[in-house]
Amino acid sequence: MTTTSPLGRTELLRPDGRAVRVLVVDDEQSVTELLSMALRYEGWQIRSAGDGQGAVRAARRFRPDVVVLDMMLPDMDGLSAFGRLRRELPDVPVLFLTGKDAVEDRIAGLTAGGDDYVTKPFGLEEVVARLRGLIRRSGAADRRSESTLVVGDLTLDEDSHEVTRGGDSLHLTATEFELLRFLMRNPRRVLSKAQILDRVWSYDFGGRANVVELYISYLRRKIDAGREPMIHTRRGAGYLIKPAVS
Repeated sequence: MTTTSPLGRTELLRPDGRAVRVLVVDDEQSVTELLSMALRYEGWQIRSAGDGQGAVRAARRFRPDVVVLDMMLPDMDGLSAFGRLRRELPDVPVLFLTGKDAVEDRIAGLTAGGDDYVTKPFGLEEVVARLRGLIRRSGAADRRSESTLVVGDLTLDEDSHEVTRGGDSLHLTATEFELLRFLMRNPRRVLSKAQILDRVWSYDFGGRANVVELYISYLRRKIDAGREPMIHTRRGAGYLIKPAVS
């Protein structure tokens, strides 16, 4: 499943509309924090672990769609951790992090069944691109027409302007449609009133920022009425849309 990210590229989602899950395993806190920040910007859910035992426990609870695994861990080598992870999740794709000159590690990882590798120091864009490729190939995320935005059971077709929730067709005005489209292009991201005004109305309303509150209320009546809510207010920050809690 796909939507369009704020950067204009296709955002991957699980087939149920929920965020892709990534487990990052590295004993260097600076590395896990850097990767987690970049991957969260993709809209993905992240868990991290600093050793092999922690990775196995996290995999058992979190059930990730893809794993980033350092070959050098404090309690066991990367191949041992990889073997234990694969026993928990036989089909999960694994991206190894290896040292720049660790050719033997890379060969061993791929021979053992690893799916790809990146050498340290790495570029965040490269890691993201490789993970996106692994997620697509594994089938953890389905592809839909790039004109279709999907969040949970809510679907918006940018070409036909059709909007449905749970299979029920919803009629929106042109402004409501643009507002919903902006929210759905940024699932789980808090959007400020200023951002919404700039994107949906294309100019600053100045003191009339309450127009955003008004149109959010219109959308809620059509999107959330009689259902679990998808549109949420973060007081003092803005609004976001995310799949309803089932």
